[in-house]
Amino acid sequence: MNIFGLKYFGIFFLIISFFSFFNIIYSYYFNLGNYILIFVITLIIGLFLIIFKKYKFEKINLFERILIVLVGYIILPAVISIPYFLNIDNISFINSYFESISGFTSTGFSIFNNLDQLDQTLILWRSSSQWIGGLYFLFSILLLIDVFDENLKRSLTNYISLNSSEIFKQVFKIIVIYICMTILIFVMLKLVNLRSYDAYNYSLSIISSGGFLPNSNFDTTFNSDISKIILSISMLFSFFSLFFIFNLIFFKKKNINFLSEDINILIYLLIVIVLSFIFFNYDNNFLNVLVSISSSVSNIGISFEEVPKNLVFVFLILVILGGSFFSTSSGLRVIKVLTLIKFSLNNLLSHSKPNQIYSNKLSLNKISVNINDINKYFFAIIVFIFSLFIISILLTVSYLDFETSFKLGILTIMNTVNSEMYDLANLDFYNFNIFSKISLIIFMIIGRIELLSVIILLKKFLFKN
Repeated sequence: MNIFGLKYFGIFFLIISFFSFFNIIYSYYFNLGNYILIFVITLIIGLFLIIFKKYKFEKINLFERILIVLVGYIILPAVISIPYFLNIDNISFINSYFESISGFTSTGFSIFNNLDQLDQTLILWRSSSQWIGGLYFLFSILLLIDVFDENLKRSLTNYISLNSSEIFKQVFKIIVIYICMTILIFVMLKLVNLRSYDAYNYSLSIISSGGFLPNSNFDTTFNSDISKIILSISMLFSFFSLFFIFNLIFFKKKNINFLSEDINILIYLLIVIVLSFIFFNYDNNFLNVLVSISSSVSNIGISFEEVPKNLVFVFLILVILGGSFFSTSSGLRVIKVLTLIKFSLNNLLSHSKPNQIYSNKLSLNKISVNINDINKYFFAIIVFIFSLFIISILLTVSYLDFETSFKLGILTIMNTVNSEMYDLANLDFYNFNIFSKISLIIFMIIGRIELLSVIILLKKFLFKN
């Protein structure tokens, strides 16, 4: 592991240490739990990794950066799993690790069927693990920016290749905006009279596109119309780019590229909402459907119990498409799918009308998409289909029926919690066998790293240059 990777992990060990310290204070006040061990371990390791050797920025290749991100998704959840293992009686390491991986990847699968049996510090820890994982994911996108095409890079920065100064600038901006948006969601939830404990946990979960809930009373917590609207809006924070609001405030005409993707997915979202209102507005439950739409497009996955069962396929499609390039949501990304559709239509039209000239450009800007970018998008979809096939087979072998395996496979790769709107709310992950849990762990991680990164790793290990 190079020095950059050690420093990178050191930062997140210190972040884990900070949240464990917060839990120590909370535990002391309520006389619950003990997080001193995790605080001491992460603080010492974090400080050691950061200060033990002076770091000079050196460019590292893409394979090394992918490896750093992948190793982080294995090591950091192992540290986060310690409080589960220490504070819960008769819990195995694999169950502790499964819970921490699910939180860190912002998936939301849980081995705990009754949240009321958990003490409040563990609820806070679960929510904190999602928040940390969401920040790690955003940093990972920045670290793996060379995987993406130039148009998507421009939605983040004017620099195609980031130097140390630009990386520091973007990292600082990510942290500030991420924290501010978390606080904003907390304030919005307080406006609908959620108690501070619940609002805090929900805000950590929503901004990270996570699916952990602080209690089993979701339907009663958001039972008013205004609370459902506020919840739907807050979940869209993890659907749009992290920089969307920032770019709106500091918008300049020459920086139209910073807004183009979010404008495209805003149009897509409005079309989905309008069509849903026209065709699925019955029994006066459209606000429940609206919550499910917002939850699906942002890959959060939480929903009310009363949601139309005939919309399962629609919600799964929304989950697969996902959100913005630089959001905490997963998915194939709307802009990529739209670009592929337009490219395909243009090629069909060019064959039917060979005298006509068609250009492949992203809507609302003047940037053309080259064939290499199209190939990247296509391979990402191929990897998704192949991954879905593998995880579905593995889960079927583990004695789940094919329909459940297929839907759970989609949610696993897209890091979306199982809920009533996917007709999977009653899954008992605690009683899944070890093989199933390990399979889900692997594919939760695969889903959280850019799918094209999987291709690069396979090429590195299986094919010689």
